[in-house]
Amino acid sequence: MAKVRATTILGVIRDGCVAMGGDGQVTVGDVVMKHTAHKVRTLHHGQILAGFAGAVADALTLFERFDAQLDKHHGQLRRSAVELAKEWRTDRFLRRLEAQLCIANRSEMLIVSGDGEVIEPDDQIIAVGSGGPYAHAAAKALMENTSLSAGEIVRKAMDIAASLCIYTNDHIIVLELPSTSEASSETSHESGPLRSASPPSDQGSEQREF
Repeated sequence: MAKVRATTILGVIRDGCVAMGGDGQVTVGDVVMKHTAHKVRTLHHGQILAGFAGAVADALTLFERFDAQLDKHHGQLRRSAVELAKEWRTDRFLRRLEAQLCIANRSEMLIVSGDGEVIEPDDQIIAVGSGGPYAHAAAKALMENTSLSAGEIVRKAMDIAASLCIYTNDHIIVLELPSTSEASSETSHESGPLRSASPPSDQGSEQREF
């Protein structure tokens, strides 16, 4: 049977704020099976953003393993990513999983893959999936030529990718972690450092549904 796959993910860090977005399309072979999937989520008490491109069930398994590593290593992003990559490459079951993960906090972002690679970009932009190159190029141009926020860059770059890549649609979910100074100034009635560009009705499902 044709595998279920999902794309595209883009992450950007700017001025201490990190944003990550994903489109909503899930394909089975050449058929679009879902338009409104949620491919980005928060981990480790809302302090880490993560997104996936690839096989959906595989990505869910990797999210669970990565969250466990974050708990074990007290939220250290790089250490947790390296340990996940080791486990992913050497475990007989995990090494069959087909997905790529983008993970980020306010200061660093990484791409983790099943071949043992943990890659940190030079330009504070990460992108994976079939529309990744389009989204990355658009985000880089926006970073260098505009004063847009991280969230705005992700949104606009993902829109551009959706207009070019047939496996990427324009139902885009963008999650943000504001800078530390912004987070500390939030009033007590707000839910925390997580901000979402999706409609309010979607916010409760972003942690569970794909």
